[in-house]
Amino acid sequence: MGEREYGLDPDVTRRIAEEILVVHNLGVEVSVVIGGGNIFRGVAGAAEGMERTNADYMGMLATVINALAMQNAIENCGLPTRVMSAIPMQSVSEPYIRRRAIRHMEKGRIVIFAAGTGNPFFTTDTAAALRASEMDCDALLKATQVDGVYDSDPMKNPDAVRFDKLGYLEVLSRDLRVMDAAAISLARENKIPIIVFSIHRAGGFADVIKGKGTFTTITDA
Repeated sequence: MGEREYGLDPDVTRRIAEEILVVHNLGVEVSVVIGGGNIFRGVAGAAEGMERTNADYMGMLATVINALAMQNAIENCGLPTRVMSAIPMQSVSEPYIRRRAIRHMEKGRIVIFAAGTGNPFFTTDTAAALRASEMDCDALLKATQVDGVYDSDPMKNPDAVRFDKLGYLEVLSRDLRVMDAAAISLARENKIPIIVFSIHRAGGFADVIKGKGTFTTITDA
C-alpha cells in the first residue's frame, strides 16, 4: 500500500521484488505467503456487521490480487514465478498442490501462495505457518510494520521494549500478538523458527538471512 490509503503502490511492490531477488541470488529457495489487508480485511469486515465467512473469503480473494501484482514485479526482476492459490482460479493461477510447489522451488522459481489456507477463520499468519511446514522450510520470516516483537505496541508506546529472542510458549503466555496462536503453535509443533523483521527497511530481508540487522527470533527457549 505504501503511502496510499488503500490499494497497491508499484514502488513498494518493486522494492520487495528486488529484495526477493537479492535473497534468491544468495542461493536461498524462497516462497511467499501474501496478505490482502491493503484491499480488504475479513476481521474488519466482520466487525462492521458482515457475515464472518463471507468477509474472510473476500479477504482471501484480495490476497490473490496482491499475489498477481507481486508475481509481475518479481518477473520484471527476471525471476520465474508461480502463483498457487488455495482457492482454485485456473485462469489466473495454479491450484495449490504441495508436490508441484516443491518442484517449482527445486527449479529455482519463486512460489507465491495466495488465498490463505482456503478456509475462513484462519489468518494469513496461519497460512504462512502451514505452508512453511508443508514445504519443510528452514525458517518462517514475517515481514511486518516493526523491526521485531515488542512488549507493547511501539507505535503507541515510545518506551516499548524489543526482544531479540523469545520462546514460542512465552509469546503465547504473554499474548504478544505478533502472530495468532494457531500460527505460533503450528510453527512450534514443526520446530520452525519464526523471524520477525521490518518490511520497511531497505535490504532488511537479505540482512536477516545473513544474520544481520534488527529482528526477533522465536524458537524453543
